Amino acid sequence: GEICKHSPELAHHVVDHGAPPFLSSLISHGDAQLKRDVCNCLAQIAKHNADLAGVVVMAEIFPKILNCLKDQDMLVRKNAATCIREIAKHSPELAKLICNAGGSAALVDYITESKGHGRLPGIMTLGYIAAYDESLAMGIIASKGIAPLKEALIKEPEDHIKAAAAWSLGQIGGHSAEHARAMAEADVPSHLLTVYTHSESSDDLKAKAKKALKSILQMCSFLSALEPLISEAPPDILQYVLHQFAKTLPHDHSAKKAFVLSEGLKKIQEIKALPGSKLRLYIDEINSIYP
Repeated sequence: GEICKHSPELAHHVVDHGAPPFLSSLISHGDAQLKRDVCNCLAQIAKHNADLAGVVVMAEIFPKILNCLKDQDMLVRKNAATCIREIAKHSPELAKLICNAGGSAALVDYITESKGHGRLPGIMTLGYIAAYDESLAMGIIASKGIAPLKEALIKEPEDHIKAAAAWSLGQIGGHSAEHARAMAEADVPSHLLTVYTHSESSDDLKAKAKKALKSILQMCSFLSALEPLISEAPPDILQYVLHQFAKTLPHDHSAKKAFVLSEGLKKIQEIKALPGSKLRLYIDEINSIYP
């Protein structure tokens, strides 16, 4: 592991001497320290590029390494999650291979059961997997992945872990209206907004929360879940919220009626928006829908 981490050339040198199959055979060993080192070494090989990650996968580490995510030793679990992350980040093909081995559900269980820094590689892996395509992202939703990511966003004390959770939620929720609806039903947008507007959030956390919010809002047509944001969102986020109302209300008679009954229309008419701004444009569009 110490040799492999420095460069792809050194990692190739270790691979050429047959290390991955030998290391793979030790994944299920009973000794915790050995398993820590094995998972770490495989991660150090896989991190450099897709070819080296492919060599690690070809050594048949799946599904064995997923069992390490439930190991009694905390560092075995963390190093196994790190190894899976270093594979997932390279290509959709490698991400699919992880998912086909049962990786999505195993990673969701892992981030549900772990806390703090140990959670981070699992959170990031789900984001990498979800980013590739909508079916992989839907697999994470089906594995009940939104709840532990939301919990990390709300309850983790360190901003860089919250930021990773925000990023992963954005990767999952930004594919389609169906993905965004799953986020809205779990009340993720309002929690992202809370983190974004919190004065003590780091710049990186604010940036990732805003980007995730934008990705989800631009796909979300589930208006009843977006309505509370009208009162809470600052103008730079509110424009994305109102854009969805302007797009969806003309084609949805029941939503159009509900928006009046809930006093949503009254709320937007009270918003002070600058002439010529996008916010003003969307408010005017929504007003024009109602005679």
